[in-house]
Amino acid sequence: MSEEHKQYLKKQKVRKLVVRLVQIGILILFFGLWELSATLEWADPFITSSPSRVAKSIASLYASGDLFVHMGATLWETVVSFLISTVAGTLIAVALWWNRFLSEALQPYLIVLNSLPKIALGPLIIIWVGAGKGAIITMALMICLIITVISALQGFQSVERDKIDLLRSMGAGKGKIFMKLVLPANIPNILSILKINVGLSWVGTIMGEYLVSREGLGYLLVYGGQVFKLDLVMASTLILCVLATAMYLVVALLEKITEKYF
Repeated sequence: MSEEHKQYLKKQKVRKLVVRLVQIGILILFFGLWELSATLEWADPFITSSPSRVAKSIASLYASGDLFVHMGATLWETVVSFLISTVAGTLIAVALWWNRFLSEALQPYLIVLNSLPKIALGPLIIIWVGAGKGAIITMALMICLIITVISALQGFQSVERDKIDLLRSMGAGKGKIFMKLVLPANIPNILSILKINVGLSWVGTIMGEYLVSREGLGYLLVYGGQVFKLDLVMASTLILCVLATAMYLVVALLEKITEKYF
């Protein structure tokens, strides 16, 4: 390894460290200013709450045994909807890539379904599926599934036609073309879809819990707003941010592992 390359790697490490320190500093500054504004009453703490009051609210939930019940319910619904939408959406996209006629026939319906405000179907979902976890997961699936299909299909269809024709000239069928060319070329796109679905699955789950839920972080948000326990609302929001970030980091770790092999 040359001296120039060593210096370059050293600069990259220093840069990453500085970026991480700045990120942590911004977070500390945000919570510090938030606490200070509540203490000095620059803003009404009843409305804005404060980090200390949020911490007390989380501690109260933990002491009562409700914290992990609500966290577990929302996390389970989110992970299930994330996995189903990602797997099912990718398989549907494969089927549409395989059958070009079917893809062209269904394309306008995919666009319409994607643009449809899903929350408007909430009452119908409750009637069809029932007022339970099924309705929450269905709401999340409606938000994630179509996006997954459209994004994955677009990636499959963007593979260079010349490469596909070359494999066909060598006698490769659709299955081999997909496994040897299309799928490997779309690994980065699929990983990007996973990152998108992390956020969308959380949005869909919380929307579902807004409609019908007796437990979960979405339920705490609704309940806290109805009884003006804004400390509880802010605590639930903070917990959501932490869980969503953790889930995103898992996907980011999967991306790093995958990059070593593709």
